[in-house]
Amino acid sequence: MTQVKFGDTQVDVKGTFPQPGDTASPFTLTGQDLEDVQLSDFSGQRKVLSIVPSVDTGTCAMSTRKFNERAAALDNTVVLVISADLPFAAARFCGAEGLESVKMLSTFRHHDEFTNSYGVGVTSGPIRGLCARAVIVLDENDRVLHSQLVDQIRDEPDYDAALEAL
Repeated sequence: MTQVKFGDTQVDVKGTFPQPGDTASPFTLTGQDLEDVQLSDFSGQRKVLSIVPSVDTGTCAMSTRKFNERAAALDNTVVLVISADLPFAAARFCGAEGLESVKMLSTFRHHDEFTNSYGVGVTSGPIRGLCARAVIVLDENDRVLHSQLVDQIRDEPDYDAALEAL
């Protein structure tokens, strides 16, 4: 089990976090339209998985805005923002922020499957049940090019390192 920090609190994170060179595990999550979305739906595209606890927090909202802004300039790349937020909340957030270059996905129907496969499930502390903050960059064949499990959940990820991997 891995540990990261949430403020001054060490929290446990379960699962196996993907490393560069690994092949990403298939997943099913829920889109804003309440339909199932699978990793294979983005076959042939490069993917940035921005995994966040909730877009209702300042850091998560900021990172989603930054990836939205920077994703618009990327060829053959999709940015998937993944959280435990309900699809309704994600849709409301994107609508209020005018975000059109990211796709919001929810773990609410497939939480354990996703968090175990991607090593981001927080199992202790005040935010247990949510995802730890992480960025995973995949190539067109779902091979991991870059991965960062952010040590301090309240910190933003390294955007430059993630996008340079593309």
